[in-house]
Amino acid sequence: MNLDIDHLKQWIGTTRESHDVISPRLANSLAAVLDEPAVLQEGDLPPAGIHWCLSPDIAPMSGLGSDGHPARGDFLPPVPLPRRMWAGGELSFSGEFRVGDRVTRHSRIADIALKNGRSGALCFVTVTHDYVGPRGHVLSERHDIVYRPLETSVAGPQREVSLPPPAQSHEVEASPVLLARYSAVTFNGHRIHYDRDYCLREEGYPGLLVHGPLQATFLLRLACRLNEGHLPARFEFRGVAPLFDGGRFTVNSAKIDDKPHLWIRSRNGSVTMQAVLA
Repeated sequence: MNLDIDHLKQWIGTTRESHDVISPRLANSLAAVLDEPAVLQEGDLPPAGIHWCLSPDIAPMSGLGSDGHPARGDFLPPVPLPRRMWAGGELSFSGEFRVGDRVTRHSRIADIALKNGRSGALCFVTVTHDYVGPRGHVLSERHDIVYRPLETSVAGPQREVSLPPPAQSHEVEASPVLLARYSAVTFNGHRIHYDRDYCLREEGYPGLLVHGPLQATFLLRLACRLNEGHLPARFEFRGVAPLFDGGRFTVNSAKIDDKPHLWIRSRNGSVTMQAVLA
């Protein structure tokens, strides 16, 4: 497929402003998905990762693509590659969210780049977000999105990642119910997270995919526990391999060169997401 990168680059600099409220219902819903029983009220700290529940694209059914996502070409560029996945990102916290906060998010297309991978062309889109609440700036986020062809192999052997034995580790059940509830709390209609027939027949996946931001949320929660309950100043993460439903995955951490490293490991032993704190 011939990608007109010059045409796509016209989207660089596109901006969007959106607004949302961290309502008690939203905060308690995410806490329930993460199996953190709580009765959160206005003024309380919401679960880590609440920002990924804010200001989702709310498109009518007639405005969705065949994959369940809003059609491309509005804010995000119309990349003509069918698979759209989280590649990673970086969070820099300068404050904290509270339940009841009205949050403004300023978003910008920062870069669009074409690269050749082992399976063909890959298009990377970098989006930056700044979140501002009633007490000022809270978070700067870099969100890396990768677009890839359907022919990309996802079920074969994954690249080995060398990591030490974890100092902390806990298990999470990668159940379809977990994926459905997280899709609901984030208003994510992407069919790869709930439509098994679509995954198998249309995108060639062996199962449902666990959301990238859900994996990052579990890592961010662990990072908070390592930081005496506080959000880290900087949290950088990247996807390494797809994580599919079925069985349990582990959320792990260990120090490497005196710096906390965190990772998700699938039931098959593959590392699917890594993060580092600074």
